[in-house]
Amino acid sequence: MYTCLVKYRQTGEKKIEGCKLSNLSNSFSSAVIDHEASDGAGDLLGTEDKRFWRDHKSAKVNAIWTNTLIENCDVAIIRFGEKYKQWNAAFDAGYCAALDTPYITLRSEDIIHPLEEVDAAALAWTTTPDQVIEILKYVVSTK
Repeated sequence: MYTCLVKYRQTGEKKIEGCKLSNLSNSFSSAVIDHEASDGAGDLLGTEDKRFWRDHKSAKVNAIWTNTLIENCDVAIIRFGEKYKQWNAAFDAGYCAALDTPYITLRSEDIIHPLEEVDAAALAWTTTPDQVIEILKYVVSTK
């Protein structure tokens, strides 16, 4: 069984469903995708008057979750796109590269150039969720 970290719910749900239909026994995890909950994760440690410190604390609390998932997954699937142009996705890809954790990027054709370094370190770069499913099917069936 492969453990997969899927960044971003919309794409993740399609991949998970596609993997189930293909009888793949992958275990999927995801980063916190509830934007308000993610932004407020640091509030557990007390409120802040300045947005910078609230964001700073929340980023650290969220990193406990995300870093643990990246460190323990067999492959990470990181989505980029119009809705997903967050800098944290690029940071997560860089963290995967630094840890030598295999990752697949999923992005549209129109953002090839901005992601050239991210894609260069990825083991696969895809443009559809179905391509990701096919890669996972290949990897699991030949393992």
